[in-house]
Amino acid sequence: MAMFRQFVAVILFAPFAIFAQSFDSIKDAEFANIDSIYPTQFVFDDLPFAQLLDSIIWYDMHGSEGMELLLAADSIVPATGMDSIIAARIAALDAQTPFELRYNSDVHRFIQMYLRKHEMVSRMLGLADFYFPLFEEVLDRNDMPLELKYLSVVESALNSRARSRVGAQGLWQFMYNTGKMMGLDINSLVDERNDPYKSTEAACAYLAKMYNWFGDWNMALAAYNAGPGNVNKAIRRSGGKKTYWEIRPFLPKETQGYVPAFIAVNYIMHYAADHGISPTPAMYTYFQVDTVEVQETLTFELLSDVLKIPIDQLEALNPMYRKNIIPASKEAYNTLVLPFPHMGVFLANEDSIYRLANVAISPKVQEVTAQQVDQKIHRVSSGENLSTIASKHRVSVAQIKTWNNLRNDRIYVGQRLQIQAPTAGPPSNQGASMSTNKIVEKSPGSDFVLHRVQLGDTLYGIASKYPGISAEDIMRWNDISNPQGLRTGEQLKIHVQ
Repeated sequence: MAMFRQFVAVILFAPFAIFAQSFDSIKDAEFANIDSIYPTQFVFDDLPFAQLLDSIIWYDMHGSEGMELLLAADSIVPATGMDSIIAARIAALDAQTPFELRYNSDVHRFIQMYLRKHEMVSRMLGLADFYFPLFEEVLDRNDMPLELKYLSVVESALNSRARSRVGAQGLWQFMYNTGKMMGLDINSLVDERNDPYKSTEAACAYLAKMYNWFGDWNMALAAYNAGPGNVNKAIRRSGGKKTYWEIRPFLPKETQGYVPAFIAVNYIMHYAADHGISPTPAMYTYFQVDTVEVQETLTFELLSDVLKIPIDQLEALNPMYRKNIIPASKEAYNTLVLPFPHMGVFLANEDSIYRLANVAISPKVQEVTAQQVDQKIHRVSSGENLSTIASKHRVSVAQIKTWNNLRNDRIYVGQRLQIQAPTAGPPSNQGASMSTNKIVEKSPGSDFVLHRVQLGDTLYGIASKYPGISAEDIMRWNDISNPQGLRTGEQLKIHVQ
């Protein structure tokens, strides 16, 4: 900084010293030959870079109105002045990141595209207050460039339920196979590609792997979009070049625009205000919500009734649950995201909410959550159509079209189709009720019967077999605190009426 001040002092005061010496010599000559000393045809030009800095300072201090005055003056900023300003700003961003951010016609085109989408950019700026702190936390923990948070803007425009025409989903747009490869759980009720936290962890792990392979962050971005195999092909076709801009002509067309779009988003998210775009506030910021692990099956409908929170807010905060059901999981707890005021109510009444859920949730929901769904990929072979594929997997054509976002029946050889087929689940309560005479014993000299728990039994299902009996009655009579903890073969006291 001191050196910078010395440099400025020299620039500012040196001309005055030179002028003083010239003035003395002129004075001695009594201003003789002044025309020869300053010929009228001599033109003094400003330094181009300093001229550009003047225009940037003017613009930042006076905004768009000041820029209009500046352009109207037709002196400091030429017709391409705005391009020069954008170029200088991107150069400043480039100096602060390991990415190679450059300004060219492709980046310019993407910047103009975003500037035309005023409402979308405004919404993204608001959502950044909700998602960016999470992204930055995960990136920082993994010692990765924080600018990677902007990749989610390119991928999904910060829409946690975004789905592409080819089936990629979530903030980071994972395809089914890639999501499974990165450890994300995907079934009929839960799709962790839409889980903001887990998908961010997976995206960071995948990007780190790409960087370790290619040793360059721009190349890692290209590999994230096109796949490492396509990047390797481009390296070969380029004659062994190793940077994105060198292999760019040999990449798939979409990937040729991927890094320019990333650079454009870096610019837009930093300088949107200078283009008159302000954030549309999101429903909540990151610091206004909290997360809790859920121990039992819950529905958004029940949570909405109990916590007095709109279902659409629960859907926005918990986009990973496909059917608005949070299933109980034996392997790991599923999570619930709530605003702070509602979180306090949930935690203070958690046990009561679980007991209520066990009674209120319909047998159909209990049956659905008990089923485990096996998802697999079917590669289309020659001669196959949706009808033959549906028949092979014992599903309907309509289901295949829904799972794969197909608008018509056209498919092609080699196409990968998601197939969701439920595996054999536990027997339903109907099967247990058919053998009631075998599982209920009358206790001699008492007013209760003993009900022996069968595989697949729930408290709700058992209570429904006895008129006037509720699940909470059974829990109270048998000192049950965990409604999901029934054991096959266990005997329950049922006070008959």
